[in-house]
Formats: sequence, C-alpha cells, structure tokens
Amino acid sequence: MPALCRDCLTELESVSRCTACGSPRVLAHPELFSLSIAHMDCDAFYASVEKRDDPSLADKPVIIGGGKRGVVSTACYVARIRGVRSAMPMFKALELCPDAVIIKPRMSVYAEVSKQIRAMMDELTPIVEPLSLDEAFMDLAGTERLHGAPPAIMLARLVRRMQSELGLTGSIGLSHNKFLAKVASDLDKPRGFSIIGKAETADFLRDQPVSLIWGVGAVSREALEKAGIRTFSDLLRWDREELSARFGSMGDRLWHLARGQDARRVSGSDPMKSISNETTFFEDIADPDLLDGYLWRMAAKVADRAKAKGITGRVVTLKLKRSDHRIITRRQSLREPTQLADTLYRRARALFDNVQDPGPFRLLGCGLSDLSKADETEESGDLLDPQFGQRSEAERATDAIRERFGSDAIVKGRSLR
Repeated sequence: MPALCRDCLTELESVSRCTACGSPRVLAHPELFSLSIAHMDCDAFYASVEKRDDPSLADKPVIIGGGKRGVVSTACYVARIRGVRSAMPMFKALELCPDAVIIKPRMSVYAEVSKQIRAMMDELTPIVEPLSLDEAFMDLAGTERLHGAPPAIMLARLVRRMQSELGLTGSIGLSHNKFLAKVASDLDKPRGFSIIGKAETADFLRDQPVSLIWGVGAVSREALEKAGIRTFSDLLRWDREELSARFGSMGDRLWHLARGQDARRVSGSDPMKSISNETTFFEDIADPDLLDGYLWRMAAKVADRAKAKGITGRVVTLKLKRSDHRIITRRQSLREPTQLADTLYRRARALFDNVQDPGPFRLLGCGLSDLSKADETEESGDLLDPQFGQRSEAERATDAIRERFGSDAIVKGRSLR
C-alpha cells in the first residue's frame, strides 16, 4: 500500500513509522496517489493567528469574540476541550472556561494572513475555490506533471510550508469529490490529513449521521428525523422521487450524497457574491437595545471584511429568524456602494425598525451584496445627512488607530450592549 511521511515527504510502502526520519506521521491509503480533490481547513484560524503573534498565549484557552453579551467567533482547541463552541453566547463560554483570554477579532490581520495562504495554494493549482478566510477547495487534477509529484505530496508540502513560514497549521481532506473532501478534512483535526477513497465511500457513509452533510442544520435535521431519517443508511432506503416529493430540491441532493455522489466542480472563477455575518442566540431575544448591540457588531464585522478585501457593496440585507423558525428578510439598495460600518449599520437598523414584528428572535444577521472593487472615490453620502462626512472620516481614523494599536484601542459604546 502506498504511504507518505507527512514530515519529510518520503514515499514509502505501508509502515507505521517513517524509515527515513523516524516520524510516526505516516499516511497510508490504497488511493493515496490517485485522488485530486482536496479541502484545506486552517486549525482554529483566528485563535491560532493570535497565539502566533503573542507567544504568551500558547498554552492558554483563547476565545475570539465580543464582550459579555457578545458571541464566540472561534476558540482555540484548549477552550474547545472545555466545551466552548463558535456562536456560543460569551457568558456561556465564560461559565465553561472562566480563565479564557478574550480577544476581539482583528479581521484585517486575518485577511492578510489568508492572502498569504491563498498565494501558496495558487502555486499548487489555478483551481482554488475559497469558502472563507480559512478554508478552500482545490482541484489538483493534472498537476502531477507540473510539480513532478502527485497531489497528496503537494498538499502535505503545503501544510508543512504554512507551519514553517506562517506559524499556522491546517488539516487536509482528500477525496474524489467536494462533499467527501470537506468531510475528510474534519475527521482528524488539528494537523490532520484524511482520505476517503472511491472504493470505501459506501462503507464509510453507511452509518454516518445525516448531520455530516454540510448545510443540514437543526431545522433540516428535525424535518429528516420526522421522516425517520437519521443516518445515510436511512436515506438509502428512500427512492429518489420520494425524497424529492418530500423535501424538494434538497431531497434530490440528499439522494446523491447518500451514495457519495457530488457532481459540483471546484470553481476558482466564481466571484464573491456577498459578505454577511449572523448568529443564533442561546435564548430568543426581543429586547431592541440588546438586538441593536448585536446588529452593530455584525455590521462592523462585515465592514471589516469588506475593507480587508478592498470591496464595496450596494445592497444591505437584514435577516431575522423568529422563535417559530419563520425567516424574515429585508433588503435595501444604496445610492452608491459602501464598505463603511456606519452606513451598513444605519441602513440595517432602519430595515429592522420597519419590521412589524416584536419578536422574540432566535437569529439575527446582516450582509452586503452586489459587490464591486473599491475605487479611490470616497462614499459621498446623502445630501440630507450633513453629518455623514464627519462620521466617515471618524471611522477611517478609527480604522487607522485600530490597525496600529489593536482592535481594543477604540470601542463604540453601542458595541457593549
């Protein structure tokens, strides 16, 4: 069976320890050198960047997120062992991990590091499909002639280079389609490299829960359970027509995924369509002031990402989910595109004020779409809003101060709600 040492990249026969360097990190699989669809996911990306930049945090539980009324953006593995999870309310996270170090996100820093990782991936293949700042699909079919090595070796070289040059780690999933590559990348984190081959696909999936499918959340899982579907084996008992009749387009997708089939291609050419941020609350919220604080923090995160990527958006979106799971969506087109948190927040807040529903709400989100590259022209604002210029200048000045002295250098009062 072909094998590879993930530390020295020596090709081996199936062994438990590398005969060249003695490392136990040997990857062996019958299809090791024949698969080419990969998913790379950085390990606790935001927290790992913070620990890299501040070595005193190395062994401490680190949570990236807002204040006591905020939510967890991500957490390092030390905190995850204690039960901390993304989107968890901060007060709950602190109950589980009271000694955690809380750090506000530095989106511009994370975006810059993401660009460095993307450049490394681009050297492997022109077909890279980013999903977020810290994960992407890659199609390495046909690259062996270019690199003189099969995709598995080049992927192992990628994560080794990330660690040596950037001080960050990532986990690789390698398979024959996108669905299985993403599943594989979650099997052995952190610093994992997992493979799901064609020959083992059916056996691997048979007893897995349907929650393994990306996009099947609590609501979808509840609907599937009502139909008696909890595992992939349950899905296999349904005809394609029956699934489609019961669940619509999702049913047809489930029929294919139950058989390990995913015809989607890795696409490196699709432009980013939107930037958004949303959170599901630990408890339903109706308090307008508390919701306002969440809305501001989300607008600031979306704006930070837009600025980091050098893009603007013309359409503001507000998303609410009631306690009965009914979704309310409102959109407004701006006269000119923006990347300012102030503009995004004010428009989203106006949309919220026009929603004729007192709540309570279980989810809140806002976003920016109809994106384009930011040009040299500053947003001019509304003639009926004479204070816009001052607020815009203040935000740009605040960005500069935060960039130089850290995200906590200036904090708006409404972000503390």
